[in-house]
Amino acid sequence: MIPEEFIKRIYSQKYIDSEALLKALEESSPISIRINPGKWGKKPSDSDPVPWCNNGYYLETRPSYTLDPLFHSGCYYPQEASSMFLEQIIRHTSDLFEKLKVLDLCAAPGGKSTHLSDIIGPRNLLVANEAIRSRAVILAETITKWGSGNTLVTQNDPAAFGRLSGYFDIIIVDAPCSGEGMFREETALREWSVGNTIHCSERQKRILMDVWPALKENGILVYSTCTFNPGENEENIKWFIDKKVAECIRIDVSDFKGIVEIDLQGIFGYGFYPDKVRGEGFFISAIRKTGQQEKVPVRSQSKTEFRPDKNDLDVAERWTQFSKERLFKWGDELIAVPCAMDDYLQIYQNLKIVKAGTKVFIVKNKSYLPSHELALSLQLKTGAFPVNEINLSEALSFMRRDNFMLYNAANGWNTVTYKGIDLGFVNNIGNRVNNYFPVEWRIRMNLPEPGKENIIKWDSNENSIS
Repeated sequence: MIPEEFIKRIYSQKYIDSEALLKALEESSPISIRINPGKWGKKPSDSDPVPWCNNGYYLETRPSYTLDPLFHSGCYYPQEASSMFLEQIIRHTSDLFEKLKVLDLCAAPGGKSTHLSDIIGPRNLLVANEAIRSRAVILAETITKWGSGNTLVTQNDPAAFGRLSGYFDIIIVDAPCSGEGMFREETALREWSVGNTIHCSERQKRILMDVWPALKENGILVYSTCTFNPGENEENIKWFIDKKVAECIRIDVSDFKGIVEIDLQGIFGYGFYPDKVRGEGFFISAIRKTGQQEKVPVRSQSKTEFRPDKNDLDVAERWTQFSKERLFKWGDELIAVPCAMDDYLQIYQNLKIVKAGTKVFIVKNKSYLPSHELALSLQLKTGAFPVNEINLSEALSFMRRDNFMLYNAANGWNTVTYKGIDLGFVNNIGNRVNNYFPVEWRIRMNLPEPGKENIIKWDSNENSIS
C-alpha cells in the first residue's frame, strides 16, 4: 500500500498529476538495458530505443541476466531508463573534447559509472566511488566487466574528496534518497516514512557540502535522486546555491516528450514521472561552480619503485594495447592505470583505491598468469591468445566452473568466447584444462533445459548500433 502521508503530499505538490501518478505506480516497471558499444554492435530484437540515450533500449519482457554470458562479459547492463538522461546533461554542459576528470560519488552498483565511461571516452579519467565496502566490491566487478579501462574505483566518504581541491571537472552526486520513484518495488514502499525523507534531505546537504571543494572553478556538479520529494530535490538545490557561488543550468528538453522542467525561483531541475515517461521516478539538475576554487597542483613524483622491468613490458606489449607509461608493478601484479602516473599517485595518497585500473597479469614462479580483467578488457590485443568459440551450454558450464572440456585447445593459455565475445581464460596443461573464471563470480543458479534459458534475442543485422 502506498503511504497515506505520501498521497496527501503529492495532491498539493506542483508539477504532479496525483491521480495519474498513483495509477502508474500500480503498473509494472519498464525493463531497459544499455549496450556497451565497445563490445557489442547489435540491438535487442523487438525493442524500442530509450529516446535520451544513444545505446539504451526497452525490452518487452524481463530476461534472465544470470544465464546470459553476454551480460557476464559486459556487453550490456540492465539500467533504469530515466537515469540514462545523465547522458544529455553531460553533453549539454561539458566539452567532451577537453581532457576531463570525472567523479561519480555514489556509484554502486555501476550503471551510471559504465554510462559515464562511455560518454567521456577512453582518454579521460573517471573515479567511481562507493562509501560502503560491500557495494564497492560490486561496483568494481561491474567496471571490470565493462572493460573500458578509464575508471578507478574508490571507497571513501564524500568528505575525503575535499583533499583533492579543485581536481574534478565534473562531479555526479546520485544521492541516497527516500526512493519514492521506485514505489513499484515493495522494498521502497516498506522503507519510506516522513522521517526518512527529512533524514535523507539532511544527508544530501552534507554530501553536497563535503564534495563541493573537489570541483574545479567553472566545473559542473550533476545532482540526481529517485524521489519526487521537493525537499530532497529542487529545495535542496535552492538551499545549496544560496550558500555557494554557483548557478543552476537550464537544459533544453523540448526534444523529449514527457520530461517535466521544474522551476523553483530560477532553480531548474528535470522531473521524470512514471505517468508521463516510460521509466521510474527520477530528478536531475546541473550546477556550475562560478566562484573561485583553489586547485591543488599535480606534482611530479618518483615512480622508480613501481616501474615494470623489460620482461614485464615485453609481455604487456604482446598481450595489450596499453601505453607503457600507464603500466606499473605492484608486488607481483602488473596494472594498467587509467590516467597519468602522477595523477594516479596523487589519488592513491589521498583516497582508498579498491580497483586501480586493469590488472594485466600476475607473475608467479617466473610465469606470467593473465588476469580475468585482461580477458574482459577492450585493450586485449586481437590474436594475443588462441581463441576457442563455445556454445551457450558450454559457456554456462564454464561460468559455473563445472567440469569443462576443450578438446581442440592449444597448449598453454587460451581465451574462450561466446558469440565472438571473450568470457575468460583457460590454461591447457596437457592432461586437463584449468578454468580461470573467478570463483567469486561463478553462476550458482541451476540451469534450465537447453533452449529454455530466457535470454535476450538480438537483431540479426551485424553492427546494428552505429
